[in-house]
Amino acid sequence: MSDLPERRLERPRRWRWGLLLAAPALALAALVAGFGAFLVLAGRDPAEPTRHTDGIAVLTGGAERVETGLRLLREGRADRLLVSGVHPQVTLADVARLAALEPEPLAGRVALGPRATSTRGNAAEIAEWARGAQLRSLRVVTAGYHMPRALLELRRTLPEVALVAHPVVPARLRDPAAGGQPRTWSLLAGEYLKFLAAWAGVPGLLGLPLDPPRR
Repeated sequence: MSDLPERRLERPRRWRWGLLLAAPALALAALVAGFGAFLVLAGRDPAEPTRHTDGIAVLTGGAERVETGLRLLREGRADRLLVSGVHPQVTLADVARLAALEPEPLAGRVALGPRATSTRGNAAEIAEWARGAQLRSLRVVTAGYHMPRALLELRRTLPEVALVAHPVVPARLRDPAAGGQPRTWSLLAGEYLKFLAAWAGVPGLLGLPLDPPRR
């Protein structure tokens, strides 16, 4: 009896094994390519830096974010500002002190959001504030590496508002030697995984906390 039928059955099996063996390599390649695209997004300059928006939203959790938001407000880039995710005991005077400003002129223009403890919470807090003030455009201030995830959550929660990204580069990443330090790549890789988790709607990925403690 001819073994031709059996050989015909073997070919699909070999293709399946080949695909199974190639799948991890393809997944790794996609992950690396995605990380490269994430770095491009995280490294972008502020969008439309001279554009006036209805409001400014600052997401706390890193250095220089609040100071940048207050500077933009002082320069007239918007009429009002929300600092989302502040510690419940932080006051307007504490926030003003960060930018060497007097708190009185900020009263009525700067709001503090103490409820958010995560980026998703930031998005909900910002959306409530923006809708209450009937804002149609919003400048978003956070760290560059955090911006992709922040915009992802905000677009889900606040699709009717135009978002203008204003990323901040932390001092440690401005250091010319930062690219050769393992902690830099650990930070960026960790934030990339958090972005993927947020994109997939997974609360956490590989046991990583989605957000650092509030400042």
